[in-house]
Amino acid sequence: MGFRESFYLNFIKDDRYMYLVRGLGNTLLITIVAVVVGIIIGFLLAYIRTTHDKTGHWKVANIFAHVYITVIRGTPVVLQLLIVYFVIFASVNVPKIMVAFIAFGLNSGAYVAEIIRAGLMSIDDGQYEAGSSLGFSYTQTMFYFILPQAIKNVLPALGNEMIVLLKETSVAGYIAMDDLTRGADIIRSQTYSAFMPLLMAAAIYLIFVLLFDSLIKKLERKLKNSDH
Repeated sequence: MGFRESFYLNFIKDDRYMYLVRGLGNTLLITIVAVVVGIIIGFLLAYIRTTHDKTGHWKVANIFAHVYITVIRGTPVVLQLLIVYFVIFASVNVPKIMVAFIAFGLNSGAYVAEIIRAGLMSIDDGQYEAGSSLGFSYTQTMFYFILPQAIKNVLPALGNEMIVLLKETSVAGYIAMDDLTRGADIIRSQTYSAFMPLLMAAAIYLIFVLLFDSLIKKLERKLKNSDH
């Protein structure tokens, strides 16, 4: 079978390209929502752990945060996805995309927490002392002085986390979620031709990874320029 015939069979006939279009839409949506959820969770965990390291407060909360980060980072994301779907929501009718939001968001939160924590810990202790001398509380100093500097330092790393998350969503098919990878696999199952649909899915992933990487590099250049 020639290229044109194979292309027609895999993508044009019966509008099979729509499997990839719908899958790409779900993949991007899961990635974006999971990044937002991950940033929220990650910030809370990073704040708890940094506060404990700096002040010794919140010991119980710090233990919980440490255990959470250790467990999430120490287990495969696909197992976390299966546990959320088949265990936590086993008796509840929850949309699969919502399960994906939760599972990937929880996973991202652990990694984002360490990224933000590293940024917070990189700020010199003199900044905290300066805030205190001006009459600001620890929390006020953190939000007004420390956090803006830390976020600026870790924005490129957060962008890289988004790229990693985009690729990790390829395991969403384990719960029959129609993501980009599963869309390609559905085409393969219908045409018995694996090369073209899988190659197309790989090319789409690569295009978006390069696009995100380009945006991250532009952001890094802007941040460097703003330091001068």
